[in-house]
Amino acid sequence: MSLWMNVRARWQATSAREQRLLLIAAALVTLALLWLVAVAPALAVLKSAQGQHLALDAELQHMQQLQAQAQALQALPTLDAGEMQRALQASVKPLGSVAQMAQQMDRVTVTLKGVSALALAQWLSNARQNAHAVPSEVHLKRSAAATWDGAVVFTLAAQ
Repeated sequence: MSLWMNVRARWQATSAREQRLLLIAAALVTLALLWLVAVAPALAVLKSAQGQHLALDAELQHMQQLQAQAQALQALPTLDAGEMQRALQASVKPLGSVAQMAQQMDRVTVTLKGVSALALAQWLSNARQNAHAVPSEVHLKRSAAATWDGAVVFTLAAQ
């Protein structure tokens, strides 16, 4: 309590002009602290909100497109193992001699040698759409000639 009394006594000892200047200085310090703690961070968030909103809208649109693609693929009729095998064989034919297909029980292995990235992407897309086949294993390496070598394994539907 003596500290408070000491401060109060000093305050009363100062002139009215000094008291007014001290109050103005205290108000300025309070306003500066309020700005630094509350207003400036809120303004920074407000400035960045529009950009974040646009980025999130774009991400949402992309996710909705992916969802629509997934739903379209799920709506496709299922094929039995024989139909899947024939459709895979038909999808491999356009690749020519760079692709060899072998079947062991319910697994079809497509061995690739020197396939371009574009041809590989188109073939995988074709296999997914026409044969309704998704690779269960993929072992691919990129060669020095910017082509792909390796094997893609599909598991056929149960007969």
